This record gives sequence, C-alpha cells and structure tokens, in this order.
Amino acid sequence: MPESKSRRRPTKGPAMTPSSKAQKPNAPWFLPVMVTLMLLGLFWIITYYISDGKFPIPDIKNWNIGIGFGIALSGFMMTTRWRS
Repeated sequence: MPESKSRRRPTKGPAMTPSSKAQKPNAPWFLPVMVTLMLLGLFWIITYYISDGKFPIPDIKNWNIGIGFGIALSGFMMTTRWRS
C-alpha cells in the first residue's frame, strides 16, 4: 500500500497559532483614557457625597452614584485589554 505524502513543516521555525502570536502594544492614548475614566468616576461620586447631592446633577439624586460607578467601571474594563 502506498504511503501518503507527509506534511512539510515551515522552514523558518514552528508554525504560529493564533494564540501564540505576539500582540501589539496599546495605542499611546489608551493609558491616559483608562486612568482618566477611573478618576473621573471617582471624582463624580466624591463630588456627589461632599456636596450633599447638590452636584454634579441635582435632579437625578442617587443616580449620580450609578453614573460615577459606570464611568469608573468603563475605565476598569479597559484594564482587561491592557498590553504593554
């Protein structure tokens, strides 16, 4: 019975799989935006508590806390995509 042809390996080292590809570092704007979002969310919440609900938006009352956490959470979500 004849043998089938064997597969040839690449001549320049082992084949790269998608998971072993070197990932590019983040864009230069990524880190400042990430840190700014986290700090902006923190300052939003602190401002709400210090002003006793008069700032940043008085009409939405406790939703200011949700907005602050949402802004900060978006910054923290960016940390999962961080590459140096």
